[in-house]
Amino acid sequence: MKLQIKIDGKTYEAEVEVLEEAAGAPGLPPNLPGSYASQPMPATGAYTPASSVEVHSADEKQYRSPLSGLVIKINVKPGQQVQPNDVMMVLEAMKMETSVTAHHAGRVKNVGVAAGDPVKAQQLLVELE
Repeated sequence: MKLQIKIDGKTYEAEVEVLEEAAGAPGLPPNLPGSYASQPMPATGAYTPASSVEVHSADEKQYRSPLSGLVIKINVKPGQQVQPNDVMMVLEAMKMETSVTAHHAGRVKNVGVAAGDPVKAQQLLVELE
């Protein structure tokens, strides 16, 4: 049996052999027409990394873990001034890194974890004054 396949506007011809006479695989029609044109996958929404998850409390001074994971890097210490979008620490979960960033300027009051510490979701990480 010959099939025509269209990929990115270019048509390819393929010859296939049917090994078993079957009514078709689940979800496929029993008799394939002479040609199929592939359709591009619909565009999905942009990937939203976990780092965009709310990691600060309503008062904007407490930053909490957006996930359960491991602290792999801490970039701040008590007394240090931070600016908006400064990466305060990096967490890892399932081989993916998530940055915890400052949402406004402030001075670090407390860092509640150390590099290598496991953290739970919503655990307090950093407090600003």
